[in-house]
Amino acid sequence: MRSVFAFPAGERAETVASLDRHLPQQRDPWTLDGNLYIEIVNEQTGYLFSDWDPDDVAVLEAALGHHPTWAVQIDISGRIDGTAELHQLLAVLLKRGGLATDDYSAHPWTMQDIESGAVNDGLRFFDFRAYHELNREQRHS
Repeated sequence: MRSVFAFPAGERAETVASLDRHLPQQRDPWTLDGNLYIEIVNEQTGYLFSDWDPDDVAVLEAALGHHPTWAVQIDISGRIDGTAELHQLLAVLLKRGGLATDDYSAHPWTMQDIESGAVNDGLRFFDFRAYHELNREQRHS
């Protein structure tokens, strides 16, 4: 399972309403085609940032301009590539702004970065193939 965190602009209730509209008849967790598992995580319950490096949290805070207390966690099944589905979902979640992070870099990504295929430290957003290739090369050098 691979994970992405979305930090949408606006209030949590707006994000919940948007997920309810796009993925009806389900709620926290929501699923997309049985391959993306979506839930709201809170800092108060201990799940958000519990296993993050403090430097990565600081980078996110600087990019957002504040310390987020909730996020949308999206877990992507290893049975599928998931890139197209993830991009569709993020287009909904980040429509009014915000950032996303993935398992492969500490870089916070805007929707514009994601759609344009922007590269940071040799990786695009959710670039699991390039990430594994870079790690394979580093192990063999």
